Amino acid sequence: MGSQTTIAEILPENYRFLQAHIYSQVGIVLENNKNYLFESRLAPIVKQFSLGSINDLCELILAKRNPEIGQQVVEAMTTNETYFFRDPAQYEAIRTVLLPRLKEERQVTRKMRFWSAASSTGQEAYSLAMLLLEEGFKDWDIKILGTDFSSKVVERAQAANYQQLEVNRGLPAALLLNHFRRSGLNWQLSEPVRRMARFETIDLRNSMRTMGPFDLVFCRNVMIYFDNTTKRNIMKELHSTLFRGGWLLLGGAESAFGLDEWFERKTVGNITVYVAR
Repeated sequence: MGSQTTIAEILPENYRFLQAHIYSQVGIVLENNKNYLFESRLAPIVKQFSLGSINDLCELILAKRNPEIGQQVVEAMTTNETYFFRDPAQYEAIRTVLLPRLKEERQVTRKMRFWSAASSTGQEAYSLAMLLLEEGFKDWDIKILGTDFSSKVVERAQAANYQQLEVNRGLPAALLLNHFRRSGLNWQLSEPVRRMARFETIDLRNSMRTMGPFDLVFCRNVMIYFDNTTKRNIMKELHSTLFRGGWLLLGGAESAFGLDEWFERKTVGNITVYVAR
């Protein structure tokens, strides 16, 4: 097939096709200067199918002979960066403010519900589960839902088997010893923690009205990839899943400004919390 064509040689019409394909499937907006991103994310798929270039990959998708290829491209272009206890100040606010309040309010039902809306490989949901166990909620009825668009990362979250590099990122040594066991070169999360969380695929652009209600929703570092109309729609749907007074936690570069009819912006410690009205 000759030498592999670089992303710099991608045809303009194919670049536009990839932009449109990814936007239609998952709502992510990719600008016109993301050549490097296409190259790094799609090169493994080009190699997998023994193709000569990303242009060939576009032709394969357009031929519609194998719909799974188009899905692979979309999943490859979604960002799945995560690690244990990311944004520690948020977990500290949960520990010192939200959980004491819920503990007092829920003495009768002893029930809590949480959602990690872009859970990737599961570290966010499992960090919350470990925090709850460490704070003495072992005997409570607690359910944590983790969702992601990518089926591959959902499968990894369900397996709860992490590499040494992954447990080195953000996970305190004491929690590693308390909640993991060695599994070959990796670390397997304990069954009590795994039972607290379940994972499934979801497209955040769809209706969420049947979900929840939740006491807390993580939706961190997701909104930055959507256009303004999609962001607003998603925020409205997220609001519908929260108890009144429930918390929405966004990423550090994101905000819910202009959505005052749904959320009250509060400062808790060093973080911003969006409280459902």
